[in-house]
Amino acid sequence: MSCCPTRDRLSDLAGCAAIREEGRFIVERPRVPVARVREAADAYLAEGARLIQARGRVPEIRAGIAGAFTGRTVALLDDVLDLARLYGAVAGQQAVRLRLERIVTDSCRRFHVDQVGLRLLCAYVGPGVQWTADGGAHIGQAQTGAVVLLKGQRFANWTEEGHVLHRSPSVSGLPEAERVRLLLTVDAADACGAADDAPVMIAA
Repeated sequence: MSCCPTRDRLSDLAGCAAIREEGRFIVERPRVPVARVREAADAYLAEGARLIQARGRVPEIRAGIAGAFTGRTVALLDDVLDLARLYGAVAGQQAVRLRLERIVTDSCRRFHVDQVGLRLLCAYVGPGVQWTADGGAHIGQAQTGAVVLLKGQRFANWTEEGHVLHRSPSVSGLPEAERVRLLLTVDAADACGAADDAPVMIAA
């Protein structure tokens, strides 16, 4: 068996490149991470940092954040880095910025478009991102583990016509034990002025 849970399904995830097509503003690739990644994500919520943010090439990011993972959670690190590589391949970026965050509140509840070129989202625990293409009349939602790519306003030749808005799902109405999300966000290394950020930030 491959030691890389994401690479096991590269033929499926290769469809993420469709986001580059004109008129395509969102791509969702349903995915159920393998058991060891799901178990690592649950363990990370219990013992890991509240926030990890890192910028650079994937080997540099691994070197900078590996210490924040244990033997019980290293499978999550491997999957996070595989998705960072996937993002880099789709976006044509050698360096990326990733953010792995434990979220326990309702945030970004308004539908919006990000001020980035291309963004990858994956909720390892909890509900995935919500989106709409018609102002909220119909709302889609990504499943836990799914890989979602969204065009932002800084994507080359981005237009208002047909664009997709997205927001974070509400967790406040869920049972207390379920009011937590573990969310990965991957952007270009210089997204949102991140070029001036420290290469690695880990917050307990």
